[in-house]
Amino acid sequence: MVTGTSVLGVKFDGGVMIAADMLGSYGSLARFRNISRIMKVNACTMLGASGDYADYQYLKQVLDQMVIDEELVGDGHNYSPKAVHSWLTRVMYNRRSKMNPLWNTVVLGGFYKGESFLGYVDKLGVAYEAPTIATGFGAYLAQPLMRDVVENKPTLTRDEARKLIERCMKVLYYRDARSYNRYEIATVTESGVEVEGPLSSDTNWEIAHLISGYE
Repeated sequence: MVTGTSVLGVKFDGGVMIAADMLGSYGSLARFRNISRIMKVNACTMLGASGDYADYQYLKQVLDQMVIDEELVGDGHNYSPKAVHSWLTRVMYNRRSKMNPLWNTVVLGGFYKGESFLGYVDKLGVAYEAPTIATGFGAYLAQPLMRDVVENKPTLTRDEARKLIERCMKVLYYRDARSYNRYEIATVTESGVEVEGPLSSDTNWEIAHLISGYE
């Protein structure tokens, strides 16, 4: 069972940014170091997933086919971020009710008709919207940092959101044993979805020799 750790998401003025590292862990073994856990759903929606990687691949396959089917109709409409989020809540809750959950926590970001959207869905179907979202260990390590920034300045610029995400990814690399120093950042704005990566944090381990007693 290959798993991925935290996904981070933050709204900014004119869009949404999400990030996830590229490590696939096999238990505590850092097995795969170049896997993507972020996908472009359509021109206005993107998705990042924590948890079981095979379940994420299945979800990605279903979503890709849904988008193709919708485009084939050719009526000029496509799925909005809220529509995809609502669909995910039904899928997750349905699988949970069958005692066969998709073992993922999903972060969905989008920008549609001038409005930013950032939503969360977990394997039980629990769902909500928020200006900042973090899954996995990020809920404990990164979410307080993001909330602190957003509460002091509710509207971030794109550059401020980028710096915040990069800072949080660095903290997670230092503190989360299932994290990795290679990650992707996806941004959705009025002009569409852009996925960047692999990227790396500038880290400093000079004080590592001072930490002892945890062997």
